[in-house]
Amino acid sequence: MKPVDPRLLRYAGAARGFLAASALIGVVQTAVVVAFAWLLTDAVTGAIAGRDVTASLWALLGVALLRGLLIAASDAAGTRAAAKTGMQLRAALIAAVGRLGPSWLAQRNQAGLAVTAGHGLEALDSYFARYIPQLVMTAIATPVLLAIMWWFDWESGLIATVTLPLIPLFLILIGIATRAVQQKQWNTLQQLAVRFADTVQGLSTLRLFGRERRAADRIESTADDYRRETMKVLRFSFLSGFSMELLASLAVALIAVAVGFRLLSGDLSLEIGLFVLLLAPEAFLPIRQVGVQFHAAAEGVAATEDIFGVLDEAGARAVHNSGTTPATGPGSGDSRRERGVSPELRTDAPPHLTVEDLRVRDLPPVSFAAEPGTITLIEGPSGAGKTSLLAALRGAVSFDGAAEVGGVDVGRLSPADWTAWAGQAPGLLKGTIASNVALGDDAPDDDRVRAALDAACADLDPALELGVQGNGLSGGQAQRVAVARALYRQAGDPRRVLMLDEPSSALDADTEQRLWSSLRERADAGATILLVSHRRTAREIADRVVALGVHA
Repeated sequence: MKPVDPRLLRYAGAARGFLAASALIGVVQTAVVVAFAWLLTDAVTGAIAGRDVTASLWALLGVALLRGLLIAASDAAGTRAAAKTGMQLRAALIAAVGRLGPSWLAQRNQAGLAVTAGHGLEALDSYFARYIPQLVMTAIATPVLLAIMWWFDWESGLIATVTLPLIPLFLILIGIATRAVQQKQWNTLQQLAVRFADTVQGLSTLRLFGRERRAADRIESTADDYRRETMKVLRFSFLSGFSMELLASLAVALIAVAVGFRLLSGDLSLEIGLFVLLLAPEAFLPIRQVGVQFHAAAEGVAATEDIFGVLDEAGARAVHNSGTTPATGPGSGDSRRERGVSPELRTDAPPHLTVEDLRVRDLPPVSFAAEPGTITLIEGPSGAGKTSLLAALRGAVSFDGAAEVGGVDVGRLSPADWTAWAGQAPGLLKGTIASNVALGDDAPDDDRVRAALDAACADLDPALELGVQGNGLSGGQAQRVAVARALYRQAGDPRRVLMLDEPSSALDADTEQRLWSSLRERADAGATILLVSHRRTAREIADRVVALGVHA
């Protein structure tokens, strides 16, 4: 683990400002340490000599207070920097995930990514508030104090110079061993988060098949693994702290013994000897604290490395695609944000959607054209690629072939700019039905929300509060709210293509007919509609049928 990863300074401006502030505080703290040691030496030697040391004592008190204020300022600045850096890295992570696209996200450990962006970045507090200040103090104070010791007593300076490198040497050796243990602990925490999320999501199924106890046992086993890995990290931390303290104590003891013998022999004055003895522990203190805080900061640093991996991947992809027109090949569905700003559609009217030889994975290629004022029905047996086709158009999976909407490659557009989509999973959020229908609209239109619900045949109160994942609605009601959300979005911008994936799968026959009538009215008003359905009744409203088959 690097002491300060250069990527941290590149991706988080708050880190750069904090390093500069830490350096300034470190310079002042170094001066305060030297002044404190000199004033204390003057007070002690003056008292022994019978001089009036009142002024020295008052100055000593002022310097001590200043040192305390500097430590408090460093902690406060570190806490603020950790909070700002966490916010900046989270924002950069979200932007990077947006550039990489849904297909990239679908292949990643999403629960682990959430733990990294949440708990992991919260662990940066120790890194900024304690580790970095001590690292900066080591770089500033230790060389200065050693130089002063050499100036006043070269023999003590020599002992300190010879013994000091032993501490970072042991720190590096212990750090290498700690890194493997720390990484294993972090991986176990992510596994625990994933296992817990999967268990909660599938709890009803597990209970139905009588396997909830086994799932709970697996979570308990993973939690126990995390406990053991945490204890290993703590053991290494204690070993590191003990080693640092032992080596520093032995080094200071050697200086003290040498100074003592020379004081007895008269080769060294009391004033210089005491001054050097007071500086010796201060010269070793910053690097000792680096070793101690290294372990406290390791979890946050491990999290940032995971985030840096995502940011680097997004940056590399952006550089690879810069200056070129993204082709609709593998990964083209993710290239829309790598260009920086999505191009505008070339029309204000409902656009034409043209698909030519679009192939997702090993599925057969698909070609069709969807025009304004029409409903294009995509049908076929299970596994024929109906849902995959919509996923490719909205950038959720990579594909080969070509797809254009309004004359613009869909790979260059954000799906939010041209689609109004409702999938088979409603994807509702905690909040009111109205907020779910108007999702993404900064200024929701209540009348349009009500009209969208009516068009989706959802006889529900827009003010009704839903629980997590839309808890409080039946499957059919949740599906109708999802369809209403797509209708609301399309009504707000006629350039959006309305894409519905099995919108009637949970509806009864009467409600389905009402929904088909609403879609027909929407198409007759000029909308471009792409409908995936296995219901034969959907043919009654379709203007064009695209039949998919595994061997087509």
